[in-house]
Amino acid sequence: MGRKGLLFYPALARGSNRRARYYRNASMHPLLNIGVRAARRAGDLIVRHLDQLDAIKVTSKGRNDFVSEVDRKAEDDIIRTIRKSYPDHAILAEESGAHGEADPARSENLWIIDPLDGTTNFLHGFPVFAVSIAFMHRGRIEHGVIYDPMRQELYTASRGVGALLDGRRIRVSATRQLSQALIGTGFPYRPDSGWNEAYLAMLRDVMRESSGVRRPGAAALDLASVAAGRFDGFWEVGLSLWDVAAGALLIQEAGGILGDLAGGDGWQRSGNVVAGNPRIYEALLKLIEPHRAQIAS
Repeated sequence: MGRKGLLFYPALARGSNRRARYYRNASMHPLLNIGVRAARRAGDLIVRHLDQLDAIKVTSKGRNDFVSEVDRKAEDDIIRTIRKSYPDHAILAEESGAHGEADPARSENLWIIDPLDGTTNFLHGFPVFAVSIAFMHRGRIEHGVIYDPMRQELYTASRGVGALLDGRRIRVSATRQLSQALIGTGFPYRPDSGWNEAYLAMLRDVMRESSGVRRPGAAALDLASVAAGRFDGFWEVGLSLWDVAAGALLIQEAGGILGDLAGGDGWQRSGNVVAGNPRIYEALLKLIEPHRAQIAS
């Protein structure tokens, strides 16, 4: 990307000022503070590698599913940051898996980490990717951080406290009609999932009934955009817990709703997600319903 890329993302050049302003204006729970520190460190590491994309080692986890050495380095750095303060906490991380008793249903204290959400975007120099970190206590998500290192935008949430973007409170949009709504989504990336036809039917119907559909390619940022009112709603199938955990809390604390395709709370198990402000959430569920049975729950 080099210096030219900074023209499009001037926040990279003034990030230190934004960071100082955030810490002056916001008091955070100690757990959230560690999550923010870990996310910022990982984001800085990721951005430093943008000038070296051709030299980055990449391996395939499956069709259309890649992991780079940058994912691994960022994850290792996040884990080290957490371990310094909370050495006994369990960790569930996308690349290295479980550390300790990393069972979302049974763990006393569990960190859920996606070190680089949007790896394919990053590898192509497409500037839409993020770091996502959530903290879960006894099966309930209590804190969440999503950090966009290109814009240096920091989304944070703590249960019962609200959702913030760079220290300022955010709310979901007030859009009431699906015809006026901008909807985010993500395409199924596993060609053998059996979901493609059902998903395309959903996409067709949402495109027809909404103001527009966008697919940026980083689910964590899509969910953060719902919380900030940039998207009015969102749906995707086949996500993992680390894709959704932090964003789910952000949306709930911003006054929105997140559930599975049936409007229930089974999204942690299925990875199928619908989200939005209350009106658009209900409208999306109704639109998706005729195609829901074709997708594994």
